[in-house]
Amino acid sequence: MRLLNISSIKIGQALSSSMVALVISIAMTSSHAATDISKIYNDSCAACHDSGALNAIKKGDSAQWQRLIERKGMPALIDSVKGGMIQMPAGGLCDSCSDDDYRKLIEYMSK
Repeated sequence: MRLLNISSIKIGQALSSSMVALVISIAMTSSHAATDISKIYNDSCAACHDSGALNAIKKGDSAQWQRLIERKGMPALIDSVKGGMIQMPAGGLCDSCSDDDYRKLIEYMSK
């Protein structure tokens, strides 16, 4: 009976250690993803969206971003970024961005 308890404790400790490692890994990945989006923003979007150049909606203008998201919808906004607009080049200066990256960038700018 004692052996079963010791085994149960060791299994419990192993599972506990695995859970801690998983939580740390997720936290690091989430933080890393946020860092990547802010870096992509700074490298590709900030030139216009920080200053509002060429009528770009400024980063942090939540009300204006929310109106645009509600009016066009996220899929259409992503398509607009990918295809470009009169004042914005196709891809918004991010040649390696995926649709998910564009969604995250739009969400990042809207906060």
